[in-house]
Amino acid sequence: MDPATITLIILGLAVVAFISNKLPVAVVALLVALALWATGVLDLSGALGGFGDPVVIFLASLFVVSEGLDSSGVTAWAGQALGRRAGTSPRRVLIAIMVLCALLTTLLTPNGSVAALLPMVVVLAIRAKSSPSQFLMPLAFAAHAGSMLALTGTVVNVIVSDASLEAGAGRFGFFEFALVGLPLLAATIAACVILGPVVLPKETPKYIGPDLSRHAHTLAGQYDLTGGLYRLRVREQSPLVGLALEDLDLGADHPGLRLVGAQRPDRHPAPPGHVIGVDDVLVVAGPSDQVSLVMVDSDLAVRMLPLGSESGGDLITREAGVVEVVVPPRSPFVGERVFPGMLRGSDVVILAVRRRGKDVTGATDVAEGDVLLLHGSWPAVDALVDDRDVLLVDSPDLLRRQAVPFGSKAPRALIVVAVMVVLLVLGVVPAAVAGMIGALGMVLTRVVTVPQAYRALPWEIIILIGGLIPLSVAITDSGAADVIADVIVAVVGDANPYVLLVTLFVFTCALGQVVSNTATVLIVVPIALAAAAETGLSVQPVLMLVAVAGAASFLTPIATPSNMMVMGPGGYRFGSYWRLGLPVMALWLAVALLVIPLVWPL
Repeated sequence: MDPATITLIILGLAVVAFISNKLPVAVVALLVALALWATGVLDLSGALGGFGDPVVIFLASLFVVSEGLDSSGVTAWAGQALGRRAGTSPRRVLIAIMVLCALLTTLLTPNGSVAALLPMVVVLAIRAKSSPSQFLMPLAFAAHAGSMLALTGTVVNVIVSDASLEAGAGRFGFFEFALVGLPLLAATIAACVILGPVVLPKETPKYIGPDLSRHAHTLAGQYDLTGGLYRLRVREQSPLVGLALEDLDLGADHPGLRLVGAQRPDRHPAPPGHVIGVDDVLVVAGPSDQVSLVMVDSDLAVRMLPLGSESGGDLITREAGVVEVVVPPRSPFVGERVFPGMLRGSDVVILAVRRRGKDVTGATDVAEGDVLLLHGSWPAVDALVDDRDVLLVDSPDLLRRQAVPFGSKAPRALIVVAVMVVLLVLGVVPAAVAGMIGALGMVLTRVVTVPQAYRALPWEIIILIGGLIPLSVAITDSGAADVIADVIVAVVGDANPYVLLVTLFVFTCALGQVVSNTATVLIVVPIALAAAAETGLSVQPVLMLVAVAGAASFLTPIATPSNMMVMGPGGYRFGSYWRLGLPVMALWLAVALLVIPLVWPL
């Protein structure tokens, strides 16, 4: 059996395996690579070469860059800005998301824009009281449409432009793609807004992260933090020095003021019978004006500004945050004397203690099951993740990403992204190199740690793309592409030019659902040029149609990495895509047949 036939058989079996959904997509991709080697279609280096392909390197680097944008609060800032303008109407939020994604795609490519916006879109969906599945597939489709707005939208555009130059018709202009791209984007948005709620699944994925964007307000409402807590240090000349703690009655001369607790200079809670000394810290609660008076009357100094209000706006900032912890059984923390306002460790303050759903207002011994609200610098809060004495209710990292828009690392993250985008636009280095510079920039500027970078890599997607790239190579090298080209030319013959356009569109779209759009266009371009030459059509309209069809990867999750990215968070199955993808693809064909001959005459 010749290599071309073997390759087509492997392609067919891979499609069946993907559609049946019996095996994980990454496993199918690895089996494809092994089958190409075992049958002798490719040697070992060719069968495994996809994992070192620049496309895979570029994709992996984009996820690290996206992690930097997300962890630094840039996506939270964008999400809050988008939420303020779009409100909570699912339709308005969907339109705003799709427009933003399309515009971002012209700079970051479809994969980069989807990777950057994915966390934000999930949060916006929850906030709009809708399922992420209603938003994420339209997000990926908007990225495909956005790739047709400029030359830099995707590698496919560059391939088509270069092919036009080599054919003697000249390059396409930088924004010339937008002449057909804008109508495509409008059609895509209309289809997703009208058909999306009907055909997309409404089931909730197995796991959706909580919306913590208003977490400070939630905590302020749940705990009695109104008025805040004041930590006041006893000065050397204070008249309180030498006074027994139990004899101190702040409310007698200062109405509404109460003593919550006291700490010695060594930060241990003051024991019963303690005599107030220099540098002791008194934790008081009450009206701010009375706090100011007692500071003057008793010669006290502010050790910590008050925290807590009805809005909770001062609980979570760029520098500090809060976290709820539960005391587990057998914790060394059990039995320790604590009170609200107490400083524990070097940089963590206990803001509140709850037991059986009720606030504890004074000093108490910690019991298992108690819930403590802690406040401190972000490094101190992050350190609690590895503290086995307590169990965290919410992830500090997730809280910071959602509740601290435009954090302290955001300017560095934006500078790194700007450098990467400039390199991509100018083309001074290959895309993979620009992506690696962006990823390394995020790590070297400490926007992203090395462990974070490792966790950000979507291994399933990387394995999927790396395993399927050899299939694209085999289709070209084995002669399978030539076999298909001969069939198309024989079928079309001297028929109406629109028949050739429709045939090329359908063929490109069909191939593009199981092979990367870059590989698809590389395969189809020589076929399209040969068909145009035989039928006497102009080169540019045929190539532009191939570019449009190459971007119309809507029917399967394996068609593009951006489709694959939204599969898990959206709770989609392999067969979920064609329900919305098929109508969108039909609209794209109609727009292409209407617009392309008007702009680029046949």
